[in-house]
Amino acid sequence: MEWVETTGKTVDEAMDRALAHLGVHRDDAEVEVLEEPKAGLFGRVRGEARVRARVRPSGPRPKRSRRSGGERNDRPRNSAGRTERPRAEKKPEGEPRREKERSATRSPNTRNQKSEKSPLKEDSMAEGISLAEQGAIAKEFLVGLLASMDITAEVSVKELDAETVELSVNANPATELGVLVGPRGTTLQALQEVTRTVVQSKSPSRTDRILVDVAQYRERRVAALGRFAQQVAIDVVDSGEERALEPMSAADRKAVHDALSENESVVTRSEGEDPRRFVVVSPA
Repeated sequence: MEWVETTGKTVDEAMDRALAHLGVHRDDAEVEVLEEPKAGLFGRVRGEARVRARVRPSGPRPKRSRRSGGERNDRPRNSAGRTERPRAEKKPEGEPRREKERSATRSPNTRNQKSEKSPLKEDSMAEGISLAEQGAIAKEFLVGLLASMDITAEVSVKELDAETVELSVNANPATELGVLVGPRGTTLQALQEVTRTVVQSKSPSRTDRILVDVAQYRERRVAALGRFAQQVAIDVVDSGEERALEPMSAADRKAVHDALSENESVVTRSEGEDPRRFVVVSPA
């Protein structure tokens, strides 16, 4: 997974946006703070916080050498990801070690033959599966889950970008799909995590961003949170006092931050620890 850079008025806000973009929990991501806001005159803050994040890899990915021809390095790697040199064969006791002497007398042709990589090793390295294949695995899992729950619905797959695939579950009528959403989307979030785990189990060397939506819930949720955030902003400006919202998921917090990002009358920040992390709206 490539790094994703986001900005915010605070480091927490930038981090929330990065996690929401990746669709993962803080424990499943690697986050680096690239830049912090600077304190200005009269307590004002200049600039924005900038962070970068990516989904924590589930396992080491095979690496290719940069030499021409696409040849890959098949030597084993240690836990730190460094290439291990092959150990010299253990000599029987009493036999003198003359490895250096043998290396000096060995012909160039012999050395070249030893350094050639076996095609079998190259073929056996896990390359990871494509985004389309990941979408197919996720769809197969969701279709089977719906069948086991006696829910009649269609599952469509859409690649949003080079590293993101979205699976949409829809039915007509959509009333019976409410069980897959749950209160405030908690069941949907769990369904997305389980689906991503299933894909990871089939492709340990590479997993891209897997999104799951049910009956356009996410789109409707973002719109509703945007309207709610604007009303909160009005109340905060009228009262002159900040307001702490209820705990939200990373995706919901991002929706609130985005909805008020262009409102110059208020500022937003995130406080607390997951799963009780929340947004605070304050007068500017």
